[in-house]
Amino acid sequence: MLKLFGKSSQEDWLIAGLGNPEPKYDGTRHNAGFAALDELARRWDVPVTKAKFQGLYGIAQQGERKVYLLKPMTYMNLSGNSIGALAAFYKIPPQRVIVLCDDIDQQPGKLRIRPQGSAGGHNGLKSIIASLSSQEFNRIRIGVGKKPSPEYDLADWVLGRFSAEDKKAIEGRWDDLEKACQLIMEGKLGEAQNRYNR
Repeated sequence: MLKLFGKSSQEDWLIAGLGNPEPKYDGTRHNAGFAALDELARRWDVPVTKAKFQGLYGIAQQGERKVYLLKPMTYMNLSGNSIGALAAFYKIPPQRVIVLCDDIDQQPGKLRIRPQGSAGGHNGLKSIIASLSSQEFNRIRIGVGKKPSPEYDLADWVLGRFSAEDKKAIEGRWDDLEKACQLIMEGKLGEAQNRYNR
């Protein structure tokens, strides 16, 4: 069970983008979560540069709400170590965590918003579920496209880079992703799903 300690407002939230930290992974499909978090940080004018909790984070002020923006530096498969540590320290329960990650089952640019669920084969989500001792955290999965054939190596696919067309499709959803995060934090998850799960 996630042990919460430290001081925190009831309105504090954590948004974490998943990816791998080395520059060689920049722009890969598996780093779609990092790209999404970087875009939120840019829009909210927040440097994600504080090094702690095995990650880099920054703090955004959204109205009266404090939002921690986190990029785990643990590599994808251990993302939960970083997310669990920050959530415990700032006393943020799983229900106020939003995870941004890639989804190879969806076409590029398609968003899938869910308030809970299994890892669905995603090792980053599996690690977070273990660290939070809960599946009840919000996730926005960003479609990066399916493998071109069943025989295609999965690691090669997720660590490959987007075509110009796919990159444009994903970046075209940043407005929607930002609004979805805001709606979720306002307690309007259903509205976010109805608007943006398309």
